[in-house]
Amino acid sequence: MAIGPTIETERLILRPPLAEDLPAWNAFHADEEVMRHLGGVQGPELTWRSVCGMAGAWTIEGFSMFSIIEKATGDWVGRLGPWRPSGWPGTEIGWGLARAAWGKGYATEGASAAMDYAVDILGWSEVIHTILPENTASVRVAERLGSRFLRKQETPPPFEGMVWDVYGQTGDEWRARRS
Repeated sequence: MAIGPTIETERLILRPPLAEDLPAWNAFHADEEVMRHLGGVQGPELTWRSVCGMAGAWTIEGFSMFSIIEKATGDWVGRLGPWRPSGWPGTEIGWGLARAAWGKGYATEGASAAMDYAVDILGWSEVIHTILPENTASVRVAERLGSRFLRKQETPPPFEGMVWDVYGQTGDEWRARRS
């Protein structure tokens, strides 16, 4: 049973992670190309901790990343949504999609719905996206969402040693863009 909302878009279902997502999430975390900009490949043990951390954040914080389910197939195709672990540089809407879901516009479609949720339901006044500079596909998603480059940011633990580009916008800017 999921703790948290289910959001539907035209092609996607966004819902909190469930135990049934673990096999697909393991495959996602094992794909070197997928994980190149997301902290590197993780085995099943770290994946379990990651998924449980995201699922637990729904209880502790009242929000977290959603599992992305493709409506047409019922397949788990990634994770995205609100994210703010301890030490994070702001209130983030982040995304990561399985390789089979790349190039379909799912990141933009899902992140738009998650931004609506963060601004309208969670009351966030700012939404950021932390992106490694070489991740040009995610930069394009952020820009399609109307976000702009805000600053460089050193990565917090456990990602020390990297620098992110932080893109973002205010809640008011997001509302005006939607109108």
